[in-house]
Amino acid sequence: MKFLFRIFLISALLLFIISCARRSSPTGGLKDSIPPVLTRANPKMNTTLFDKDEIELVFDEYIQMKDLRRQLIISPPIEKNSYKIKPPESVVSKKIEIQLLDSLDENTTYTFNFGNSIADYNEGNLFPFFYYAFSTGPKLDSLEIKGKINDALDKDTESFISVYLYPADSTFNDSTIFLKKPFYVTSTLDSVIYNFKNIREGKYEIIAIKDEAANYLFDQNIDKIGFVEKPITLPKDSVIDFTIFKERENFFWGRPFFVNKNRLGVQYFGDLTNMKELKLTSEVSENFISLMNKDRVKDTINYWFKGLDVDSLQFSLQEVDTIRNSTVKFRETKEKDSLILRSLSQGIIEFKDTFKISSNIPIIKIDKEFIDIKNVDSIKVPFDVSLDENYDIVNILFEVEPNDDYEISIYPGAIIDFFDNSNDTIKYGVQSRDTEYYGNIFLQLIRENSESFIIELLDNNFNVVRKENTFNETDLYIFKYLSPGDYYIRYIKDSNNNGRWDTGNYLKKLQPEKVIYFPNKLNLRSNWDLNENFFIKKN
Repeated sequence: MKFLFRIFLISALLLFIISCARRSSPTGGLKDSIPPVLTRANPKMNTTLFDKDEIELVFDEYIQMKDLRRQLIISPPIEKNSYKIKPPESVVSKKIEIQLLDSLDENTTYTFNFGNSIADYNEGNLFPFFYYAFSTGPKLDSLEIKGKINDALDKDTESFISVYLYPADSTFNDSTIFLKKPFYVTSTLDSVIYNFKNIREGKYEIIAIKDEAANYLFDQNIDKIGFVEKPITLPKDSVIDFTIFKERENFFWGRPFFVNKNRLGVQYFGDLTNMKELKLTSEVSENFISLMNKDRVKDTINYWFKGLDVDSLQFSLQEVDTIRNSTVKFRETKEKDSLILRSLSQGIIEFKDTFKISSNIPIIKIDKEFIDIKNVDSIKVPFDVSLDENYDIVNILFEVEPNDDYEISIYPGAIIDFFDNSNDTIKYGVQSRDTEYYGNIFLQLIRENSESFIIELLDNNFNVVRKENTFNETDLYIFKYLSPGDYYIRYIKDSNNNGRWDTGNYLKKLQPEKVIYFPNKLNLRSNWDLNENFFIKKN
């Protein structure tokens, strides 16, 4: 019996020892939050008289590279086909190899700024703004420029804004930023702060660009730009802030194209307010009539016509400094535009709102006698009508009462389109809300001067809801009957008193008009009043 007990005891003890010795995954413990550390660089960091064609950077742990193409900033710029980085982003390694495939400029300090592209493999801890610098000359440049970038109109500034430096010498002129790559490059990456390092003493032109094409050039039709009026001098000017803006785009025409036997389209590019002349040069009969309006969806001008007895039309298209001719030949088609009207007010009509009806064909006449509006008690409601300047929206304005139902009847003959077609009988129904659904904002401006201004009330998507630019002696502005939700307020210093925000222009050295946002987002509830003070300083 004792013998069996001893065997049982020894077996249990062995099982216990084995279970204790068995390896298992650790549980708990502190999470690794330490980024990779550079342990060796060959050649060493800040090397002078650099003459190698390969750089090796070794870290203390396995790393991964993310978004390297976008994050890596080399200054001065090196053509992408003049260097190669190993390993590629898909490979895990402890080292980065940079192969230089072409010769470098003499007596120049180069920096490779990796931004936020390097992280450890296991936890993804970033090694932020790691950079490697060297000089091909006997001296490493060490001056810095830093600053902040703000958007001229938008409340939030985009990330990845590039900042470019050009030597302010005889080779620089106003067209350089359109044609020539900069000498020094940096970026805000995913912030609004930039920092140039390893810059040599001298005089520079400096600009900030939202470089959409990533080509180191200013593409006026797509990029935002910020600039200072005069060259900067290092080491004197070490902090430079920018306000970036989108210029009004240079206007130019596309090629006119055939749509159907009564309509052509002409694509355009740029700011339509700067539209140049589109002129018909074909000989047409006296019965020929044409009309142009803008497509609401595409950047296209619709050219409508009737009374035509030829199979093509020729146009003269004027641009900034050129005039070109274009001919559109007609094709056989059975397609024909038919009048389609639809309400832009869906179900609910707000106080002080306008009932709108859109048309797919330009409207040339509205007859108020064939329009009827009745409220819930079948009592006729007085109204006014007007036509949008684009000929495609009918505006019907009437006084909206709380908790009411309205029936809007559009009878044949009320709306006549460009082809003399009329509408069929259409009835629309809309309702108004109770006054307690809405809230009000009372805005008291406290200003140090009496400049011309514009106040814009914006919704949560930064769309303009209300606008005020009429001066009153108390500087109190009331926005009534607002739907509950979040709102923003911006104040525009209307320097030229034209009732709109004006952007800047690099070639004309014009800065955009100043915009100031009310510091807080306003949360408006139903049946609620908000009273806010908005301080506007003189400078």
